[in-house]
Amino acid sequence: MKAVIMAGGEGTRLRPLTCGIPKPMVPVLNKPVIEYTIKLLKKHNFNKIAITTFYLSNHIIDYLGDGSRFGVSIEYFIEETPLGTGGSVLNTGDFLDDSILIISGDVLTDIDLSKAIEFHKSKNSMATLILKRESNPLEYGIVITSNDGRIQRFLEKPSWGEVFSDTINTGIYILERDVFKYYKKGDVFDFSKDLFPKLLKDNVPMFGYITEEYWNDIGDINSYKQTHFDILSGKVNIDLENPMLKEGIFVGEGSVIKEDVIIKPPVYIGKNCFIDSKVVLEPFTIIGNNCDISENVNIKKSIIWDNSTIGTSTQIRSSIICNKVIIKSNVNLFEDSVVGSESIVEAFSTIKPGVKIWPFKKIKESSIVNNNLVWGTKVSKTLFGNRDISGDINIDITPEFSSLLGSAYASIVKKDKPVIVSCDNTNSAKAIKNSILSGLLSSGVRIIDIEDITLPIARNAVKFYSASGGIHVYMDSSLSSKAHIEFINEKGGNIDRATEKKLEHLYHRQDFERCNPDSIKDVIKVYNYSSFYINTISSMLKHTQKIKSKNPKILISSESDLTITIASKLLSEIGCRINIDYSLKDKDWDNKAIENLCKKVVNEGYFLGFIISGNGESLKIIDDQGSVVDREKYLLLTELIIAKSGRSNKFIVPHTITKQVEEIAKNYSIDVIRTKSSVSSLLNEILKDENSFYQYFLNFDAIAASALFIDFIVGSDVAPHEIVNEIPKFYTKYREILCDISERGRIIRQLIEENKDKDIELFEGLKINTEKGWAIIVPDNEKPIFSIYSEGYSEEFADEISADVFDKVVRLLNNS
Repeated sequence: MKAVIMAGGEGTRLRPLTCGIPKPMVPVLNKPVIEYTIKLLKKHNFNKIAITTFYLSNHIIDYLGDGSRFGVSIEYFIEETPLGTGGSVLNTGDFLDDSILIISGDVLTDIDLSKAIEFHKSKNSMATLILKRESNPLEYGIVITSNDGRIQRFLEKPSWGEVFSDTINTGIYILERDVFKYYKKGDVFDFSKDLFPKLLKDNVPMFGYITEEYWNDIGDINSYKQTHFDILSGKVNIDLENPMLKEGIFVGEGSVIKEDVIIKPPVYIGKNCFIDSKVVLEPFTIIGNNCDISENVNIKKSIIWDNSTIGTSTQIRSSIICNKVIIKSNVNLFEDSVVGSESIVEAFSTIKPGVKIWPFKKIKESSIVNNNLVWGTKVSKTLFGNRDISGDINIDITPEFSSLLGSAYASIVKKDKPVIVSCDNTNSAKAIKNSILSGLLSSGVRIIDIEDITLPIARNAVKFYSASGGIHVYMDSSLSSKAHIEFINEKGGNIDRATEKKLEHLYHRQDFERCNPDSIKDVIKVYNYSSFYINTISSMLKHTQKIKSKNPKILISSESDLTITIASKLLSEIGCRINIDYSLKDKDWDNKAIENLCKKVVNEGYFLGFIISGNGESLKIIDDQGSVVDREKYLLLTELIIAKSGRSNKFIVPHTITKQVEEIAKNYSIDVIRTKSSVSSLLNEILKDENSFYQYFLNFDAIAASALFIDFIVGSDVAPHEIVNEIPKFYTKYREILCDISERGRIIRQLIEENKDKDIELFEGLKINTEKGWAIIVPDNEKPIFSIYSEGYSEEFADEISADVFDKVVRLLNNS
């Protein structure tokens, strides 16, 4: 006997699961449900199978092929227009040359088909319907049979008032060829509505075979989930592909599970998954293939499809997450929520119960989603954050993404000059850099490739080679999976916002300049550029001989081995005794580690201690008395050094910095220039003037700054703490407040209206000046927050101003 699988369903009640795939391809325990049907037919010796399709047929055909890998032969019959259940089967034509079994491709069952066929033959039936008892029969066709199994009456999808039996039609039929004589090929007709009533009227032998075995129509989200739970509860007689490691725990080949993961069976984990520390997998958790589950995630009664990523400390409850979904950290998904394929849910978001998110959606950070998000245009992600492009390796930053990014950048740079491409010493950064290289090369750009350098050294290389720009890739010191891609202009600063926008538009349009194969250039490799950099910085120092004579003892610490190595070489070369502390390489280090470094500097008699950021850009100084100089204190210290050394007659600072910079400037007759607070604005203002390069090194090149600071202190014949003690006191506060991006304009407008009679400035965000100090409210470019900076003439005033502005913003947000 042959079999026909009806696989034309769209599965509208299953959306968004079926937005991009036909209903029979919806996965059950990581395999399309139609595959279970194929295997059931093979088990009962059906070797020739026809599949009728209509909606997204290619998905089924591409997956099943000719059926040989399942040990069967498959033919496909594609409907141009829907023909109904009966019409689609009759459309198989000559395939119907004998008795035929018809089954749906979107149900899961373990029914013994061989026994049903025996029953059919024993009754000399022309049409046998396989039936099942169902406590809630409203969604099915109801059937009444006599004691011998002969069908007496049936009703398709009744109301409760029409329910006269709990025996339902499963949609599995055994039919003799002659029953199709009622219709001709191409007719639109349905088995239950059209054919079976005619057979019943004509008294054609038609029987019902009632089964007690498992059958479930995957018709909606709840039945889809319940099918999984039934399988894991042992209610279905099917073979599970993944082996059972312990009772009720199934794990696929290649999956890695950390030792402290808590698994409460039954749980099903696919192939090549990574389950990180402190994850809790509660009963009835199903995880697809190639999934990444981060630390502290808790999942219960939920289904995750293939290639999805779940971020740290996320909670998932009775939800479905489709293919290639990215869930960031601290997200909460509640009962019956669904996230469609290739959607992104940003950190700290909440998906409320019953909410369904269609594919390709992006949920903004800290959002609360109360309503379904259905089809619409795919959101184009803003590439740039506050200063660069960043994201998780192989999730946000993939080789494909990086190559396209390189092509976009190549379309906006000058072709008569080279582009510097560089990275730190990590394999991840090198992989991304190489992908960017391929995109640049395809557009005919000349490339100088430099490895094992920090971001400031990359800026130095752009200047040295008179390049048209540069791209530097480095890994985040505190988040080992996060990569940063920084774009450098021809002066060594960051590209401006207008260039960022142009690059984003080119990337999204993918309207790239391409060259012919003969125009692709060789890549120039430069090794050990850091040695040239060290010589450059050494030549800037005025008191090298004095440093060598004093031979100061210096402590260096950083989160990066590369940064430590280069800083140690430079400071050793100028005559310092170097000791290295590696405590900051522990990703869980906290302020206690900084305190320990301060004690070490004092107790072991160090001249200075330097804490250098992983990317080599920012510096914390520990003076000989154990005081830490960082952030605004460090900026004021660099102003003092520039003023005292006479290296420049101006000092450039962000708009949000303490007014004490003006007080220092008055004492030394230098000008203060305030810029917007972005790194790009500050850097490019500094790099406008050759005379400001000294400030650039002090504020944006921590390795160079450490040498310059030693040079200044030793040349001044003072102890480090003496110059540190000259930093004037100031009282500043910083706060953040969550605000949806769509509300930002309204909030700022209403704040301006409320404060129009006060002394306000609109240079960046809103600045409100009062008799007690000032406050600046600035929307963040990357996160859904307002940043609130404030300064008072006393600590109490600073707190008061900050609290007052914070409360005003909260009030306006609540009055949306």
